Amino acid sequence: MNNKFSEDLYLTNQTGQQLYHKIAKKMPIIDYHCHLQPREIWENKRFSDLGEMWLAGDHYKWRAMRTFGIAEKYITGSASYYEKYLAFAKIMPQLIGNPLYIWSALELKRFFGIEEPLSAENADQIYFETKKIIKQQNLTPRRCMELSNVELVSTTEDPIDSLEYHQKLKQDHSCQIKVLSAFRPDQAMFCESSNFANYIMQLAKAAATDITDFKSLLLALEKRLKYFKKIGTTISDNGIPYFNWANYRSTEIDNIFRRAVVGDNLTKKEIDQYRSAFLIEMARMYNRNDYVMQLHIGTYLNANTAKVAQIGQSTGFDCTDDSTNIKSVGQLLDKLTSLGELPKTILYPLDSNQIENFAILAAAFCESGVRAKVQLGAPWWFNDQVYGIKRQLAAAANLYPISLSVGMLTDSRSFLSYPRHELYRRVLCNYLGELIERGEYFSNQADLKKVIENICYYNVKNFFDF
Repeated sequence: MNNKFSEDLYLTNQTGQQLYHKIAKKMPIIDYHCHLQPREIWENKRFSDLGEMWLAGDHYKWRAMRTFGIAEKYITGSASYYEKYLAFAKIMPQLIGNPLYIWSALELKRFFGIEEPLSAENADQIYFETKKIIKQQNLTPRRCMELSNVELVSTTEDPIDSLEYHQKLKQDHSCQIKVLSAFRPDQAMFCESSNFANYIMQLAKAAATDITDFKSLLLALEKRLKYFKKIGTTISDNGIPYFNWANYRSTEIDNIFRRAVVGDNLTKKEIDQYRSAFLIEMARMYNRNDYVMQLHIGTYLNANTAKVAQIGQSTGFDCTDDSTNIKSVGQLLDKLTSLGELPKTILYPLDSNQIENFAILAAAFCESGVRAKVQLGAPWWFNDQVYGIKRQLAAAANLYPISLSVGMLTDSRSFLSYPRHELYRRVLCNYLGELIERGEYFSNQADLKKVIENICYYNVKNFFDF
């Protein structure tokens, strides 16, 4: 049994090995969807230890630790990062088959040169070795991205965000990585939320405009959208926990908006109508401002309400849902197509059972003059592991040309997470190698090289106009 990291990880055929090591491995990274903190990039934060780098904001690790019954004190609680690290290290050998095992191994190898598997027995040794390297090699956020060959990252911010640190980074010529933001207006869509009225007040303040009806809401959002565009943003990011298309009249939407602001209870139909109108008008806004519309579909937020109340939102209690039907998304795309205002769009279904059907839907709305105008996104969130990547490559590629894909993203809060791109590229090259060795692909090497380079880098750069 080999107890060291293998450079042929997931590369089970000779052709795949050659494709990865000669082509994919060297391509720069464009991480077009993540949740890194721009302030930490601007300040070039100095990390105290591996515990902080791994466990300060990683929901995947938190969820796994809870399944082993580890006390919350050692997950999001008051324990030191050293203690949290030891708690995580203890379960590492038991994470066989879980992506955390491979992600952690890749991160130890790429950033610290450590090949041996982490366990309770060597946890202290690895802790102090990595702590020394963090200090000696100055493993700050920028340094981590530079070591990973990152060219551009796009964080995710609300329309009310000042983008203070994005503005500072834009003027900071010492930062070699371009840092943009995705425009995420979800809070203005959740009209049923108890916080809706308060959010509308914050948005009005940020946009320096009065918001009295649905039209003025849209004007405020577009004002903020243009503000985001000044730093180079061309990306919108729309979370859709639930969406059911409902026909509406503009007068109905104004009435629903006014009632939502004063806290009236809305019917399910009214919520559906408002959400339909909101997504239509935002998509039209993205189209006229040359933004890409990303739709993240199928989240089940705050499933464990007791724990969310105790610990907080976005702490590992969000799950997967199948309540957003494909036809409703299709009706949204159809309406925009009929209006002649469909923006470039990426669909990210979180429900793995819907991936193939969303690939089919995307292909139905492509247009002449634009490569992959509507396309299936990367295997996202709970699907971003090896099994999910393989499943999407093997299934969806039959229904939508994989050569047009904009590749992988991290969706991460960790500056050590960039080996996830490496993992995707390894699985991709192995998949292509299998096709070639089975005789299912026999075009020339130049065409094959172009396919790999496009998926890893050029498609995303061109699609988002970076």
